[in-house]
Amino acid sequence: MKIRAIITGATGMVGEGVLQECLEHPDVEAVLVLGRKTCGVIHPKLKEILHADFYDLSPIADKLSGYNACFFCLGKSSVGMKEADYYKVTYTLTLHVADTLVKRNPDMTFCYISGAATDSTEKGRSMWARVKGKTENDLMKLPFKAAYNFRPGFMQAANGAKNTPVLYKAMAWMYPFFRAVLPNFTCTLKEVGVAMIKAASQGYEKKILEVKDIVELAKR
Repeated sequence: MKIRAIITGATGMVGEGVLQECLEHPDVEAVLVLGRKTCGVIHPKLKEILHADFYDLSPIADKLSGYNACFFCLGKSSVGMKEADYYKVTYTLTLHVADTLVKRNPDMTFCYISGAATDSTEKGRSMWARVKGKTENDLMKLPFKAAYNFRPGFMQAANGAKNTPVLYKAMAWMYPFFRAVLPNFTCTLKEVGVAMIKAASQGYEKKILEVKDIVELAKR
């Protein structure tokens, strides 16, 4: 199956890596980047829509039809944020985008970048993990063809990446060590991107993909 994908968060580390894999992968025939600012990439497969308010997609909703995958890589760190604010930018925003897309693309597969240690019970002590857990749970209730939640841990950035956080750059030299010692917490952004593409084109037996699942699916 040829994939026509919408990508969010393409100006961030994960979204940039997923976009790169989509543009290079033969099973992806078209990519629409939905963002607040340009990703700065020009490619024959790529179109871009810039929109300031992700809480109201009605002005551009008609342009979001005709796609069979969404790779949702938009996210923000919870550091220094109150729970209500983090809930809004994580849960409310994500569910609004997802609801808008599923109404126009019922055959869409939705792949959501979550995080390692996300709390599916929604009752744990960690604020961000509870919010991410509720987001995952409610995404899986929407009538998509399929919805998958990806929980990468420490990731090796894509080659030539422009949007890698300082911490990841500083720790990049340690990646081989982490991969050897903590294989269930370490993967590459290439593996994340390829696994998302394969989830959309082939499906996967689990709806929540931990690092070992991401690596396994990327190899198929």
